[in-house]
Amino acid sequence: MRPESLQFLKSLVNTPSPTGHEARGLKLWREYVQPFAGETFSDAYGNTVAVLNKGGSPRVMLAAHADEIAMTVNFITPEGFVHVRRTGGVDPAITKAQRVTIHSQSGPVKGVVGNVAIHLTKADTDPKPPKIHELFIDIGVASKRDALKLLRIGDPVTLSDEFEFLRNDLAVARAFDNRAGTWAVAEALRMLKAGEKKLDCEVCAVANIQEEVGLFGARQIAYSLKPDVAIVVDVTHATDCPTIDQRQHGEIKLGGGPALTRGGPNHHEVVSRIEQVAARKRIALQYEAMSNSSGTDTDAIFWTRGGIPSALISLPLRYMHSPVEVVSLKDLEVIPELLAGFAQSIHKGEEFKIQI
Repeated sequence: MRPESLQFLKSLVNTPSPTGHEARGLKLWREYVQPFAGETFSDAYGNTVAVLNKGGSPRVMLAAHADEIAMTVNFITPEGFVHVRRTGGVDPAITKAQRVTIHSQSGPVKGVVGNVAIHLTKADTDPKPPKIHELFIDIGVASKRDALKLLRIGDPVTLSDEFEFLRNDLAVARAFDNRAGTWAVAEALRMLKAGEKKLDCEVCAVANIQEEVGLFGARQIAYSLKPDVAIVVDVTHATDCPTIDQRQHGEIKLGGGPALTRGGPNHHEVVSRIEQVAARKRIALQYEAMSNSSGTDTDAIFWTRGGIPSALISLPLRYMHSPVEVVSLKDLEVIPELLAGFAQSIHKGEEFKIQI
């Protein structure tokens, strides 16, 4: 991976972008893509778009969500301990004993999620996983009054883990889900801008908001942009570690290449074109079968307006929704090649329709 792209990835995953408070990450993303776009803009809620070859046809949307799972300040005890609600799929069991940052208007407030020593807890029964409202954050104050000088109800809370290399091409970070996706669509735009082949289509690279709580940003921006075809980039579960039943969850390996989903909203013709591009570029693909939903923005985009032909490309990831998400950078860096190749393959005015 080129050094500038790697530094961009590190900056993205290290910049807190909790659901509903994505502005810092989106600003970083927009600044990076501006040199590769004819124009950039954001809408009322922050969905951010970079456009290349405006006026081309068809309009292609390459989209990924910019938000990460988080918590939010919900209650403060008289002694100044902070209780939280979750925004997205936070697991309370792995949140105990973690360092956190509360993002207040006056600046970051450091804290720790309390974890009472086992010596002081009853050992006559098996411990039960905590519920989210049972967690508490210690910010080092002695009263509610002191706490309220630093933060407010509704302030977002993120874990404090950052990007590190684990070994070779494997990296670990708190928020590859889904800063990896926004990195990929930005890099695809860079490749298209630098490419020698003239584009027929218009390309809209999108970093959208609030996927983790209901796919809301994708609904908003897909309705506004009215794309003719869309590719969503997200992460998926790598199932190559202990305790995962592949009979139930499929076989997806870290380092085995991006995963392409078949079925449901994934349009047959769009999927086929991605496969053709992958074959031409000698990019290995893995496959996922669609259940009743993918749980990604693809579900929201494909039924917007009269139906938008869509497909989902996913980055294999171990330990999703945890502070130790692990990915292979070899898997990640070929996704922009797939996206750029797809856009370059499209002819002027081309439509994707199921032939009946």
